[in-house]
Amino acid sequence: MTTHKDHHYSITVHTTDLAVLYCLRALVDYAQKTGNTRIPWGGASKENWARNNQNVKFYFSQPDYREYFIEEAIRVLPKGSWSKTKQNDNDPAIPKK
Repeated sequence: MTTHKDHHYSITVHTTDLAVLYCLRALVDYAQKTGNTRIPWGGASKENWARNNQNVKFYFSQPDYREYFIEEAIRVLPKGSWSKTKQNDNDPAIPKK
């Protein structure tokens, strides 16, 4: 099982559509093929998304999982419904208190 510190490959995405946010969360779960699949989208709540100007950050334990997420989001979601705003290879997920 992976821990928060293992999930340090992050991506920040922007969407103005709440339904797309929930689709992105599902795709994150799908793309994180091993380990804890809840850590990658932890903190990606509707409230946090709204508070962060409709941006949300996802975390992966391997860069290939992050790339797979991007590929699948491009494949299944309408063009222009979301965008990648930032990517970082050294940004560990933070556990909830």
